[in-house]
Amino acid sequence: LGKEINVEDVFSENKFVDVVAVTKGKGFQGPVKRFGIRIQPRKAGKGRRHIGTGGAWKPARKLWREPLPGQMGYHTRTELNKLIIKIGKNGKEITPQGDFLRYGDVRNSYILVKGSVPGPAKRLIRFSNPRRQRNDVSFEIDSISLSSKQGV
Repeated sequence: LGKEINVEDVFSENKFVDVVAVTKGKGFQGPVKRFGIRIQPRKAGKGRRHIGTGGAWKPARKLWREPLPGQMGYHTRTELNKLIIKIGKNGKEITPQGDFLRYGDVRNSYILVKGSVPGPAKRLIRFSNPRRQRNDVSFEIDSISLSSKQGV
């Protein structure tokens, strides 16, 4: 109690972690974008970007399985077994020329994770020990590109 906890005290390189974060928000979306249903043919009814049928007469309500429009994104998601490639204290080792887009300069300690992480830049990410343990892997970094990411 009263002590500062560093990343190096809890996690180490070449170990797996679970990543929990809130995904990017996309607002209110229709069923085509939200669930990837097929667009209706040209001669189908009153619209093309809707589901083919609203369901059976009985039960006289919409079932939860039906793809309906609604909120897309801004949901808490857990990504399992992400490999920690590198843990560092000096952000200048990984900051490219012109800084990271929509983030800026890395000034504090950092964790380099293999794969994607949910959420936009600057959103809080929670790391935890993996629920489904996998064998640790050795991973070598040849180089980190520091070329500018602007205008790519």
